[in-house]
Amino acid sequence: MTDRLLADCRARLGFDLLANTWNPVLLYALAEGPRRPGELRAEIGGISAKVLTETLRRLTGYGLVERRAYDGSPPRVEYALTALGRTLLGPIEALGRWSAEHGDAFVTAQGWDEDDSGISD
Repeated sequence: MTDRLLADCRARLGFDLLANTWNPVLLYALAEGPRRPGELRAEIGGISAKVLTETLRRLTGYGLVERRAYDGSPPRVEYALTALGRTLLGPIEALGRWSAEHGDAFVTAQGWDEDDSGISD
């Protein structure tokens, strides 16, 4: 038996990170550069302000996203990927390609129709 799926295995870090619905979505949304929270909510859609804030704090705590506060009236805040956060874009894009290629088969295998799955093109 190998230890590649043990709880303290490094591979589990990535699985746990991507298991949260909003983590990869926010990381991908920040791929093009810094965004303000309102911009992120508008671009992503379907995420509450509370969940957005919680997810941004979590990703900041993981060292994947940085928070930039600017003085001014009114003060503003932006979030951007760190160098470490940018390293996850490749795996997230690969998962997106897999989903595009196999999404219909996955939905069919689950016995869902498109309206029930929450999956859209």
